[in-house]
Amino acid sequence: MIAELQHVAADVTPLLDRQRYVALAVATAVVVVVFELVRRRKLREEYSWVWVATAVVVAALALEGTLLTSISVWVGSSSPVWTLFFGAMVFLLALALQFSVRLTRLTHRHRTLGQRLALLEAELTRLRAAAESTASAERHGERRAAERAPAARQRDVVA
Repeated sequence: MIAELQHVAADVTPLLDRQRYVALAVATAVVVVVFELVRRRKLREEYSWVWVATAVVVAALALEGTLLTSISVWVGSSSPVWTLFFGAMVFLLALALQFSVRLTRLTHRHRTLGQRLALLEAELTRLRAAAESTASAERHGERRAAERAPAARQRDVVA
C-alpha cells in the first residue's frame, strides 16, 4: 500500500512557483480584507477567525509543497491545484451548512420575539382600556359629586 502511494506521489507534480505566489497573494489579501472588514465593523470577530484560519491553511499548503502533494495522493487527485479546488469546495459546503444552521436559529428567535411582542401589545392594549375605564368612572363620579354639592349647600342654607 505504501509503495503504491509512493509510486502515485511520484506522478503528482508539485505547485509551480507562480501558483505558489498566487496562493500566497490570495491568502494575504484575504487576511488584509478580513481585518479591514472587522475594523469597519462590517464583519464580526466571531466570523473572522474562520477566514483567517483558511488563509493560514492556504498559505501553509502553498509554502509546504510536500504537504499538498501528500494530500493530493491521499485524495487521489492528479494535481495539487485540483486538491486546492476540492478543499475550497468542501470549505464552502461546510460554510453554507454553518450559515444554514445559524439562519434557522435566527428565524426561530425572530418568530419567538414576534410572538412575545404581540402578547405584550395585547397586554398593553388591555391595560390602557382598563385605565381608560377607571379614569372615565372617576370623572363620572366627580361629576355626580359636583352636582350634589350645590343641592347640599341649599339644604344647609334652608336648615
